[in-house]
Amino acid sequence: MPGSIIARTGLLVVTLCLPCGTVSAASPFTAMAGSWSGGGVLSTADGGQERLRCRATYNVGNGSAQLDLNLKCASESYNFDLAGDVEYQGGAVSGSWREATRNASGTISGRASGDHVDAAARGDNFSANLSLTTRGGRQTVSIRPQGTNVTNVSLALQRR
Repeated sequence: MPGSIIARTGLLVVTLCLPCGTVSAASPFTAMAGSWSGGGVLSTADGGQERLRCRATYNVGNGSAQLDLNLKCASESYNFDLAGDVEYQGGAVSGSWREATRNASGTISGRASGDHVDAAARGDNFSANLSLTTRGGRQTVSIRPQGTNVTNVSLALQRR
């Protein structure tokens, strides 16, 4: 019987301390901070592809919970200048974006875990799914627009 009381007391202590001992995951924004450059491929609905050259800058603040981003890419026929303000909280990312060359803007929301972010960008005239992974000095970005001639943008960036 005394062992049973000890076991129940131990279970109660463990149960009560679970929320106390839970540590929130580190922000994926921390590894992104700084300047990046590289290139990739833009794919179109008619099967065409164009090489892209890109530069990205990520400014991280507020204890790594805030990210100001700027991504500029250009190819022979396309260019885009994407900026955004994104927040990270408890695995969720949310914020706003704007694209200067097309005068488009909207919201962004998604999930982040470890070195990976999956998000959806939505606006009045544009929507896309985004995937971004940062490992050390390398970053991969995938943008999959909907309802445009561009079907996919795949980028490989390196820290400058």
